[in-house]
Amino acid sequence: MRFIMLVVLLDMMAVGLIVPVLPAWVGQFTTGPDEQAAAYSLVTFSFALASFFGAPLLGALSDRYGRRPVLLLGFCGLAVNFFWTALATSLWMLVASRIVGGGMQANAAVANAYVADITPPEERARRFGLLGAMFGLGFILGPALGGILGAIDLRLPFVVAGVLALANLVYGYFVLPESLPAERRAPLDWTRANPFNALRSLAQLQGVGLLVMVLCAGFLAQFILYTTWVLFNTFKYGWGPAQNGWSLFAVGVVSAFVQGVLLARLLKRFTPQRLALVGMTSSTIAFALWGLATQQWMVYAVIFANLLGGVVAASLQSVISSAAGADEQGRTMGAVSSLSSLMAVLAPLIGPPLLAVVAHLPRGDWRIGAPMFVCAALQAIALALAWWHFRGRQVMPIAPAVKQP
Repeated sequence: MRFIMLVVLLDMMAVGLIVPVLPAWVGQFTTGPDEQAAAYSLVTFSFALASFFGAPLLGALSDRYGRRPVLLLGFCGLAVNFFWTALATSLWMLVASRIVGGGMQANAAVANAYVADITPPEERARRFGLLGAMFGLGFILGPALGGILGAIDLRLPFVVAGVLALANLVYGYFVLPESLPAERRAPLDWTRANPFNALRSLAQLQGVGLLVMVLCAGFLAQFILYTTWVLFNTFKYGWGPAQNGWSLFAVGVVSAFVQGVLLARLLKRFTPQRLALVGMTSSTIAFALWGLATQQWMVYAVIFANLLGGVVAASLQSVISSAAGADEQGRTMGAVSSLSSLMAVLAPLIGPPLLAVVAHLPRGDWRIGAPMFVCAALQAIALALAWWHFRGRQVMPIAPAVKQP
């Protein structure tokens, strides 16, 4: 568990480095806010579309050949993506580099399958939470450093991110052990590696069903937030890379605390299903408040108030992982990642265009929060569907207290 946690930490630091500067880097190839929002939408759309097709394929490959080689392949793809992005001299070079990165970015899905390999079902929610804490810690260190480096030179965060990806490649090659023994590997089924077939198989797992729609609505809300956060704060408050980096630092602090410390304690008293419902309620309120906020301090107040929003992902992942067999964790987590990528494909078609419509409004105007109101509505739909799905079903037992790995 320690090995894979360090891999995820380095991976998310690399990804987090570019978050506060990518919209500004896209802006180098545009002439105004409206064009910048449209170009950023194209860049994020390209990455997500490539990830949608790549995630189930790499998940299936990890079921056949093991987690370690697929993770190493992903690190190679990320390194190429980051260095290529830093060298881009046109918007189309930038789009091409993101397609390469998206096609190789299955690290999260494979890492989740890795954790499922080494963890009994009753402990998975807590361990997925620990993995989520590494994501949060990566977003503490990455965006803050990215904002500082971006203030020096917009290319610099991409170069440093590429170096981190190479460091992860070296660490993985020499240190990371394989988690999937040969006797538990499954033959490669190309039909199940198809993203649409993978999603169909996910929906057919006993106990999942309607949760696919819950994931769809929740993922779409999250990705609209991700694709608009930096531009939203730029248009509404005039923030630059440094300010946006620190706001993401705050998000990372909350995520790391909730998933690394608070979640284990909550799981001793509540089921993953109940935690998911409470977390979605908290997130719905948070999205609405971000949209209504008129002062910069309010952004941080909502971030720290939305503690329980950080328990949703780990709770739902544990329910879905427990519904899958030991020989199909890679395909299942790959299907979840592919579903996430599909929503990431749709998000740039919704969030940035909405921002383009309100970009002319004066700073502080509540109407600039239009994307956040859409997120709140989507999260409310996810909450209603999850409540309907869990209502009357036999819930998972409360995970017993276990030692930290």
